[in-house]
Amino acid sequence: MKKELYDLADRAIKIAKAAGADDCRVSINGERFVEISYRERQPEGIKEATSRGLQVEIFVNKRYSLQATSDLRPQALKSFIEKAVASTRLLEEDPLRTLPDPKYYQGRKTLDLKQYDPDYKKLTPESRHSFVRAIEESCLAKGGDKVISVSASGYDSYSEQVLMASDGFDGYVEYTAFYGAAEMTAKDEGDRRPAEYNVAIAMIRKDLPRPEEIGAEAASRTLSLLGAKKIKTETLPIIIENRVASQVAGGLLQAMSGRSIQQKQSFLADKKGQKVGSEKLTLIDDPFIPGGLGSRTFDGQGIAAKKMVMIEAGVLREFYVDWYYGRKLGWEPTTGSPSNLVIPAGKRSVKEIMKDLGRGIFVTGFIGGNSNSTTGDFSIGIIGQFFEKGEIVHPVSEMNIADNHLKFWPRLVEAANDPYPYSQMRFPSLVFSDVVVSGL
Repeated sequence: MKKELYDLADRAIKIAKAAGADDCRVSINGERFVEISYRERQPEGIKEATSRGLQVEIFVNKRYSLQATSDLRPQALKSFIEKAVASTRLLEEDPLRTLPDPKYYQGRKTLDLKQYDPDYKKLTPESRHSFVRAIEESCLAKGGDKVISVSASGYDSYSEQVLMASDGFDGYVEYTAFYGAAEMTAKDEGDRRPAEYNVAIAMIRKDLPRPEEIGAEAASRTLSLLGAKKIKTETLPIIIENRVASQVAGGLLQAMSGRSIQQKQSFLADKKGQKVGSEKLTLIDDPFIPGGLGSRTFDGQGIAAKKMVMIEAGVLREFYVDWYYGRKLGWEPTTGSPSNLVIPAGKRSVKEIMKDLGRGIFVTGFIGGNSNSTTGDFSIGIIGQFFEKGEIVHPVSEMNIADNHLKFWPRLVEAANDPYPYSQMRFPSLVFSDVVVSGL
């Protein structure tokens, strides 16, 4: 299959060059996936598909376009690329759109990133169904008479990609992915119907929890919301749970992109080398974590991956700058997008931290919300658990946090010892002081 993709990419480049393109870059993606969902102990959905698609980036006469097709028959592909070159000639000039300087391809590491599971081939329809059934059964059992509904799902896929450019770059990746998930809705007082979920994602199947654990955790999380209520608006310490901490960090990351900076839509544009968070905030982009969901040896432009410290002890050190926006800004390119993001874990558990905080809120989920990358302002609804003297008192819901990232992250006082493994953002639970939580 690898040779077939390489041959196809090479043929596409030759067609583009023959049609008059100055340069081109081709990406070919192939995927096979199976997804199964259960509800009321019956299969609710079964999907299986195999797909292959090609994207071609055309550079001609200082003009640029990106176009895609899934029709890879020889004559159809030839016609598609020739038309792509012709249509690109009609666009406005953008002389900064070029392939990267090949020097940025250099230094690519040769690593086994443990993203392909050879046991993928051993999966059978029976094993897939039994996995999802076990998730649902454990959720139903744990939920007991409080269950209104439970849905469970499982997914697995095999993917491969070739990236090739007319200046000699080529790269190939092959990976698998697996997930198991459950969502439960429960009966509560009045007409309230709290719902929660649990999901685990991994590149290697054995890195997933047992299906019984996935389902039981979804039920436990749902039951923990029964009897939720608001408290009065108060300034409190909060602990943001590891699995949802990335949702708050997303607003920070958006402002770290070269595009946002060039478009004057980043509150961090002039903050490089300055404090943007407390000394407890260190953010590392590490593309070389074995089995990492974002691991890679090159990015979408072919730039060799490297480990970067984005924020160090609160000081902003780097931005996500691809080749194009680097040229626009006159900056050295780094990479256009995050790989695996890590906030180093602390030494204490959430429970230990709660005992020292007195009263506060353990935030386990967010509802809606928005973040303005230009100003840094954000507002988001929260659900979670109110605690006092280190003990959970009752769940909370229908409350809100409104703040600004440049004021919020300096109030980070501790990271717990529980980095979340089922995400590209491997964050531990994060503790913030003096947060205004709006309620009654």
